[in-house]
Amino acid sequence: MHQSVGKYIMITGILLLFAGAVIYFSGGKFRWLGHLPGDIRIVRDNFKLFVPITTMIVLSLILTLIINVIKRLF
Repeated sequence: MHQSVGKYIMITGILLLFAGAVIYFSGGKFRWLGHLPGDIRIVRDNFKLFVPITTMIVLSLILTLIINVIKRLF
């Protein structure tokens, strides 16, 4: 059991590294992330609040779709 958990953690880390590299080297093609309607952004003099509600819902739907496709293939 412990080996399978470690395997999943390593796979998740590799996927996160790959996703971060894609976003980093994309040249600004993902600027819409965090700027969707429904994302809360409050900026005051000494205070900043950012709650990306809509962005997190969209990313959750996309990741759920990808995971379900992968599960059905294997």
